[in-house]
Amino acid sequence: MLHKSETWPIRKENEMALQQAEMKMVRWMCGVKLEDRVLSKGLREELRLDDTILVLQQNRLRWYGHVLQKEDNDWGKKCMEYEVEGVRPRGRPKKT
Repeated sequence: MLHKSETWPIRKENEMALQQAEMKMVRWMCGVKLEDRVLSKGLREELRLDDTILVLQQNRLRWYGHVLQKEDNDWGKKCMEYEVEGVRPRGRPKKT
């Protein structure tokens, strides 16, 4: 579910959607329905799963560490250190 998640731009809405999808899968694997009112924490402990957001953060930090270890002329490291010149115009972008 978190394949290639190292570079995802994550918002709170995305985090919530990931957690909801994961819990739906966990309940399905355990054979528990939503009406059974079983705590998510107990189901995760039963399957020995970590929190999705925690795993996502670990993946991103691992990727960041790899980028920092690269040589200075590597394009990935250059992209991380790139400073954009100028300022963005105010307001909504033009349609054309």
